[in-house]
Amino acid sequence: MPLNTGDPGAIGEYVLVDRLGTGGMGAVFLGRSESGRQVAVKVVHAQYADDPQFRTRFRQEIEAARRVSGAFTASVVDADPDADRPWMATLYVPGSNLAGLVDRDGPLGGARLRALALGLAEALRDIHRAGVVHRDLKPANVLMAEDGPRVIDFGISRAAGNEPLTVTGSVIGTPPFMSPEQLRSPREVTPASDIFSLGSLLAYAATGHGPFDADTPYMAGYQVMYEPPRLDLVAEPLRGIVARCLDKDPAARPALPELRELFRALPDELQPLPADVVTGGRKPATMAAVEPRTHAQTEPRQRGRRVLTVLGAAVAVTGLTVAGVFALGGSYGPTAAHTASLPAGWRAWRTTLRHEVSAEAAPAIWGTPGCVTGGGDLYCGGEGFTLAKIDPATGRVKWRAGDTSQYVTPYGVRDGLVYVPVWVGGGWKVAALDTADGKRRWLADNPQDHPALLFGGGLLTATGDARGFVAYDTAGKELWRSGVPSYCLPTVAGGVPYAECATGNDVVRGPVTLQRLDPADGTARKLATLPAGATGLGASGGQLLYVAPGTSGQRFTALLRVDPDTGAVRRQTLAHPVNVAGGTPTLLDGTVYFTGTNGTVTAVSAADGKRLWQRATGLENLSAPVLSAAYGRVYLATRIGSVLALDRGSGAELWRTTALDSTGVQAGDGMDGAAGVLLVKDAIVAMAGFTALSVNPDQ
Repeated sequence: MPLNTGDPGAIGEYVLVDRLGTGGMGAVFLGRSESGRQVAVKVVHAQYADDPQFRTRFRQEIEAARRVSGAFTASVVDADPDADRPWMATLYVPGSNLAGLVDRDGPLGGARLRALALGLAEALRDIHRAGVVHRDLKPANVLMAEDGPRVIDFGISRAAGNEPLTVTGSVIGTPPFMSPEQLRSPREVTPASDIFSLGSLLAYAATGHGPFDADTPYMAGYQVMYEPPRLDLVAEPLRGIVARCLDKDPAARPALPELRELFRALPDELQPLPADVVTGGRKPATMAAVEPRTHAQTEPRQRGRRVLTVLGAAVAVTGLTVAGVFALGGSYGPTAAHTASLPAGWRAWRTTLRHEVSAEAAPAIWGTPGCVTGGGDLYCGGEGFTLAKIDPATGRVKWRAGDTSQYVTPYGVRDGLVYVPVWVGGGWKVAALDTADGKRRWLADNPQDHPALLFGGGLLTATGDARGFVAYDTAGKELWRSGVPSYCLPTVAGGVPYAECATGNDVVRGPVTLQRLDPADGTARKLATLPAGATGLGASGGQLLYVAPGTSGQRFTALLRVDPDTGAVRRQTLAHPVNVAGGTPTLLDGTVYFTGTNGTVTAVSAADGKRLWQRATGLENLSAPVLSAAYGRVYLATRIGSVLALDRGSGAELWRTTALDSTGVQAGDGMDGAAGVLLVKDAIVAMAGFTALSVNPDQ
């Protein structure tokens, strides 16, 4: 992939020509020496360069990699651990890693699988002879070259005589491929730990599934320590060999010389899997085709509530916090290997959303400019116009509508219309613009402090006096009106319109009455009374979900579930109250994400209120998050234009982009520039101030 803005052009004597990938601690580039030799250059992220303990760890990585010399490892050719940004160059190995290969082509079989096993055994022999334990043998760290595999990344290896670093929050491994003793006591692992990881890796290569795959790192770690591996998909005789490698007792695992003899005896064609056994929905690379079936159907798993408690106790033995153990240097789970689906012709772009207007055109401040997506295009507010349509592939402005400064975010896009607030005749209204050319199709009243919302039957707006609601169809025809007894704000959940009404004129400090509006005729029906400060999140599990504040300064202390039919309210106390300043909540696919102004991101299960993870990012005023299910990531943006990627399962930081030199906001603009982020396919689009930009998820 091409270099990003802000990437160095050269490191040491090597010109950087491409970006190969990014982990939590550094980026890897394709470099070229003056003689034309290609190398892979690993460069530490700037935020770790000033950490003396991290420099020590990186120096140990270089030393460990230099000690290892073999046909199935990538040799170190140059390094500078004392540079402003420490770096290391190894021989470049063309080809994808094992995770990418299996994701693209399916599991391995026969002679190809045997060659992988033998190559990895030889690589571990050379690594262990050098007095090194790798400790992170996993599919992403095995490069699949034409002449055999290469084991890379000695970032958390242990060499005899190295200083034992056990810093809370440091990288120690990848749970589905770690050994029980590594989880229990990471400083005391022996070469037998790598044998355990080899067993997990070969099971993955043969089936597309790891023997300890789980929904979260915690569950994976628990299974590694306490449960037998799931090897029902591994064909014999490999299954028996892998089972011995995965013995919980390190002393019972086979040594490398025996393993090499066993691997040599593997047949060219392994025993075919039964026709109804899953292979991850893909055909094995050298096996007969089988009917795909989901892995969950093969072996349903029922586990008790004690799982996290037991694993938490085991993790505590290591002397590291739970967050530290699973703050890994790469993404977690099978989504780590993914080919980005980008808009046709996509390239990284940056577009300024400022347009010259006449000196007489005074800005009509609505809020802050933002973007929405619909029909494969972007629609953004900005300076000097009401709305612009932007090509998400190139950032090219297709059209602008309006010629006055109106800082707005569109309400949404549906059926060839984009809905946006406009200042007309001394008051605010909602306009329906044609997505093809930006021309106004119709106009309706809507007070400044009321959003217009799309619901299943049309567009919901407030009446001009804010004492009722009006619904319109896509042609601007009034569908119905609904009067309300007090000051109310509209909301939509699950495609159904609702009203949140206060007894007086304050829906913030007083109890709120929730009313359901019939989508067909607007008839209001009282559902429930909610506590002051309750914040609606949307629909989850067929119910309305709210978060409620505490009474002693705690920002949020409970989840409230409201039955949309009966109005029954069920309160679920949060296991850990969310106290972060300004903890704005967002519901995404069963998880509530709280983003605080101090840069803390907290993930809470919408089902039971348990905290899944918490991450202090150090980035202030983060945007609301957006979820990439394909990558298993949560993306956030900042007001200075940087984008942050967190692992969905663990909260580990995967990468962040550098801030913009300027967001286009100037003194006197009347705004400080909020941040926003959204997805167009897999392309990430962020907005900061008067600048929109798009970045590749494969940083």
